[in-house]
Order: sequence, then C-alpha cells, then structure tokens
Amino acid sequence: MNITTIYSRNISNILIINQFMINQKTTIKYSLTLLFIGIISLTYGQQSKTKILILGSDHLSQVYHNDYPSTDVFSDTNQKSLKSFNNTIKAFQPDMIGIESTPDQQQEIDSLYQLYLEDKLNLKTVEYGRSEKYQIAFPIGKSSGVDQIACINYKGGTSQSVLDNGDNIQIYKNEGKELGKIVMEKYGQLRQGTLSFKQYLTFLNQPENYGKIYRLRYITPAKVRNGRFKNPDKMIDTAFIDREYIGAELISVFKNRDYKIYSNIVTNQMQKGTKRILIVIGVGHVESLKSIFKSDIDYEVVDAIDYLTQ
Repeated sequence: MNITTIYSRNISNILIINQFMINQKTTIKYSLTLLFIGIISLTYGQQSKTKILILGSDHLSQVYHNDYPSTDVFSDTNQKSLKSFNNTIKAFQPDMIGIESTPDQQQEIDSLYQLYLEDKLNLKTVEYGRSEKYQIAFPIGKSSGVDQIACINYKGGTSQSVLDNGDNIQIYKNEGKELGKIVMEKYGQLRQGTLSFKQYLTFLNQPENYGKIYRLRYITPAKVRNGRFKNPDKMIDTAFIDREYIGAELISVFKNRDYKIYSNIVTNQMQKGTKRILIVIGVGHVESLKSIFKSDIDYEVVDAIDYLTQ
C-alpha cells in the first residue's frame, strides 16, 4: 500500500468522524430543543389550568335543632367559628363561587347576594338563612370580591333508602349504619357544644371522611343485585331499571346528577373566564365531582384540607 492510498484513507476517516460529530451535535441540539419545548408546554399547561376547590358541607339549616342552641349558626360563638373557617378557605382566593342551587334560582340568588353586598340583608329573615349558601358562600364571595354566586346544582334528592332489598343488601345496610354512627356522634358533640362548626366542617373535608360517604353512595351499592327500589322518586325512570343490577342502577342516578352539576360548573366558568373556582356543596358530592374534574385536563383539583390544616 503506497503513501497516497494511506493518506486518502486517513482523510476519509477524518471526514467520516467529523460528519459523525456534526450529526451527534445536531441530534443533541434537536433533543435539547424538544426537551425545552416540552418543559415550556408543561409549564404553560399547568399555569393555564383552572383551579377548582370543592368544599364539602353539611346542610347547616338541617343541623339546627331548636332544643340545642349550640347548633344554631346565628349564635355569636358559631358566627365567630364560621368566620374563622371562611377565612381559611378565603385564602384560596376564588374568582368564582358556585352553590347547591339550581340555575332557575339564579335571579333570586343574585337579588339576595346584591343586598348582602350592600349590607342590607338580614339572614335571620331569609328562608333557610342558616344554610351554607349564606353562611359560607356569601361571606367568602363578598370578602373575595366575587360579583356573582353561581347556581350550579341539578335537581335531585333521591334517597339512599330506596335500595333496601336484594342479594347482599346487608353489606350495604351495615355500611350505612356504621356511617350513621359517625354522623350521630358528631351531631351529639355539636349539640353539647363540645365541637365547633369550624371543627365539624374541617372533619367533613378530610379525605378519609368524605371517602366513606363516596364508598356508600358510589361503590358498595353495586354489590347489591336482584332487587327492586322502594318508593322511587321521579328522578328514577323505573321503566328502564335493570333489577338484576339494582345497586348499580342507584349509583347511576347519583352519578348522572353529578355530571350535570359538572356541566353547570364548567359552562359557567367558560362564560366568565374565571381561573379559581370554589364550589360549596353537600359533602356527599365531593369525591365524585373531584374524580370527574381530575379527568378533565383543563382543571386542577385543589384539596380543601390543604387550607384547613394550615
């Protein structure tokens, strides 16, 4: 092999190595560009998500018992407790608040809220003035500068007691009894004045507690088969009920309502262009609605307990 051939091959090898290095640099630059774009997209996506905090409540007007003054939210002690509770949630800084009233009640709620903003509303004269709508949503809305309280509920009211027979019904009934014991224990403490409303509402918004309600409403009934509903209301279309799957049919009634509530929330949000939503609703809806919103890429679910434990 002569020197010319060796030189030519060396030159070729150098050119190949140089081209390889160029290709590697191009690949690295391309990969870094994709990574950078991905980071920007991820960051933008997180920033553009609408945050939603679903706050569970008991129906405070139903908690009140005339024989137990400590259950009255209008007492000075309970007003201070609720104010402290509301202030912790206010830190979420909502720009939209939704309540468990149906859209056909919007005009009435608008009128009451406007009077409330003007300090012209005496809640003691309002029907169900002890309700969480007025005791939680209205004060937080006023202090947060929210100009309207949105009615996002859908008609319902189906009782869990309509499911009282079928295979495995005792599993469902036993779970209901155990949950009932917990509720009555808390009611007893409220009546004795040993549990404040802030403590009670914080208790309700702990995941392990509203999770028990979710299980009873949306999981356990599916284990009940081959039965029939007892005194079903108009929300249950009995013509299409498959009695073999009677428990699952009850779950579908509850979930159907939640999806309509979800629809009311998101359409309100899209219309208003808000970015931080607070929903004040019966605690039985919390886990179900959270599961729906967690599946919606446009929303980020915020846990109420994150604020209540600060």
